[in-house]
Amino acid sequence: MDFQTRIKSHFDESFKAHIDSLQTLSVPLEKAINIMSSCILSGHKVLACGNGGSAADAQHFVAELVGRFERERIGFPAFSLTSDTSILTAVSNDYGYEDVFARQVSALGVQSDVLVGISTSGNSPNVVEAIRAAHEKQMPVIALTGRDGGEIRKILTNDDVELCVPSSRTMRIQEVHILLLHILCDGFDALYMGD
Repeated sequence: MDFQTRIKSHFDESFKAHIDSLQTLSVPLEKAINIMSSCILSGHKVLACGNGGSAADAQHFVAELVGRFERERIGFPAFSLTSDTSILTAVSNDYGYEDVFARQVSALGVQSDVLVGISTSGNSPNVVEAIRAAHEKQMPVIALTGRDGGEIRKILTNDDVELCVPSSRTMRIQEVHILLLHILCDGFDALYMGD
């Protein structure tokens, strides 16, 4: 097996996914930065959710907001809906896994908070239900998706923003998602602290 060719193809694919995303997502990404910044600076909070690798991304993103990104600053209110195993198992057992995030959004979210929902396919039922719960609370949504945006794209409103990575490969979508989350953090810090 020629591993050098295989390795190079991974880099080439990743570069392409990043360049394609830059061309399609720079404007919606700016809107997402403004939505999130307005939320936090007006005293509201960010809730984030996803499954598997997207759950890890949600936790990573929240850690950057509560802790810090690249520069020292105060922490800001953000919660990962994937972290509390007691809530995850109780809600999954009693109501079903599709409600595991929606129940938390209904309990913790208020109008003008922001939900960041992450799903590489755009079809994760529990992220879809979380978005519906956010809409009931009049919370804007920042949706990180891939492929064709899936079911999530169909239920977003004009108050929401979708960051859909133009790729069909899960690993490439995940690679760009973490970049998008870092850009959200950087954009917020730039608005909060200046360049």
